[in-house]
Amino acid sequence: MAQTQKIPGIYIEEKNAFPNAVVEVATAVPAFIGYTEKALHNGKSLLNRPTRITSLSDYMAFFGAGFHPTFKLESPQGGDNRKLMLGAAEMAIKFAPHNQLIFFDSIRLFYANGGGTCYIVSVGTYEGKDSLEIQKDQLLGQGKDEKGNPIDGGLRSLEKEQEPTMVVIPEAVLLGEDCYEVYREVLAHCSQMQNRIGIFDLFDGFKNKGGDDPIDLFRVSIGTDFLSYGTAYYPWLHTTIVQQGKLSFKNLDPEIDLESILPEPKAKKLLREFPKDEAHFRTVFQKKQPHISQSAEVDFDDFLNSKKDELHKGLLATSPTYTSILEEMRGKMNLLPAAAALAGIYTMVDNTVGVWKSPANVSLNAVIRPAVEISQEAQEDLNVHISGKSINAIRTFAGIGTLVWGARTLDGNSLDWRYINVRRTVLMFEQSIKLALEAYVFEPNESNTWTSVKSMIVNFLTNKWKQGALAGASPEEAFDVQIGLGVTMTGLDVLEGRMLVSVKLAIVKPAEFIVLTFEQQMQKP
Repeated sequence: MAQTQKIPGIYIEEKNAFPNAVVEVATAVPAFIGYTEKALHNGKSLLNRPTRITSLSDYMAFFGAGFHPTFKLESPQGGDNRKLMLGAAEMAIKFAPHNQLIFFDSIRLFYANGGGTCYIVSVGTYEGKDSLEIQKDQLLGQGKDEKGNPIDGGLRSLEKEQEPTMVVIPEAVLLGEDCYEVYREVLAHCSQMQNRIGIFDLFDGFKNKGGDDPIDLFRVSIGTDFLSYGTAYYPWLHTTIVQQGKLSFKNLDPEIDLESILPEPKAKKLLREFPKDEAHFRTVFQKKQPHISQSAEVDFDDFLNSKKDELHKGLLATSPTYTSILEEMRGKMNLLPAAAALAGIYTMVDNTVGVWKSPANVSLNAVIRPAVEISQEAQEDLNVHISGKSINAIRTFAGIGTLVWGARTLDGNSLDWRYINVRRTVLMFEQSIKLALEAYVFEPNESNTWTSVKSMIVNFLTNKWKQGALAGASPEEAFDVQIGLGVTMTGLDVLEGRMLVSVKLAIVKPAEFIVLTFEQQMQKP
């Protein structure tokens, strides 16, 4: 508005020469939901509070480290591929009940594969606990607290956060078949929020197709709603996340009699001479330090731990069988579902190329091999299925390594939403333009506003076309933006306060099938 000119002189008026700009929203911000060692920052609880972190060190400062599981030795069953010969008996290493928690190792797998900023939702802690049972209601935020009030946590707590663009619940697979109820809730949540997708694993995804086919079970159980907002990966992965030296006999069930199991005489002698209980330890401790006071618990704990470390090192040096048991335990802990690794892959691809690039044909870090080797023929049923519920394969290729070899959503029959990069690119465009248009709410619904809005969107889409996000030899082929009276709106729309904008996009689709055609021709003179 021109200044009121009452005094002779020179007056300056500034006019905006350019329209507002659309800023691309972040696309690589996963939200992880699970159980942590602690959930504390500056004395305040972080339970069921989505917390933004940028590194693994941030995670450990707020949420602690991993769970220390207990293992049992049992007779092998039909599904046990790996067995140990202990004396004349075959035995299998298994997690003790409610002792398999994989959230921390999944976060480490995420960062090993290019992860960055993410949100952590801790739904429970295991600090000081010997076991912890995973609860479906806690993951979803559908339970009640001790006073009977609804828990506003888990998946429900993410309804208040706009930044996350992926939802990953690594420990859902530990619920058994109930994990698919969790997945259906995640799909509904993503559809409601319209700015994120769910990345899923298969229950028993370390098993081959067989009597209890994990692939068929997934397709039957995942439902039919909101499938374009989810993607699934098979199989699980043998990783290197848990390093050697992290486990010892302290991770074995106390009821296991190692002396009767280990065949090596020197190892048996070490175990025979090792004090059997805490009272015996205290007697040895008092003999070594006769003047110690009864209140010196810290000194005794240090003594106890040092003696256990000495026994562990002695057993490693004298018993190959003991080493094999620890390696089997480590192998169990390193068998992890793939979703967290894929969240890292998505982040890496988005940051290096863009969300429009398919997160496929990319190698996985900290991974030895997939739990199941998938052949060319076996993947046909995974990638293209009559149900349309495509499952992306993770495969090993000779001389190359372990690659992500699929780029589809669960809505494989849809020509619009078949590919992950298409779904995620459209979400990026929708949210970016939506946030930019908030500045025009309550602006005059007339031609000047329409021109500004159109220019703003066209400039943004032109820049994205130049970056390769849209197909076409020119901007006119890549997108079309329409707004105006008689174009997208009627007079009634204007009277009722509706400003309608039409945006058409030519999204880049992946070259999923490359066909080479060869034929012979006559020799030319």
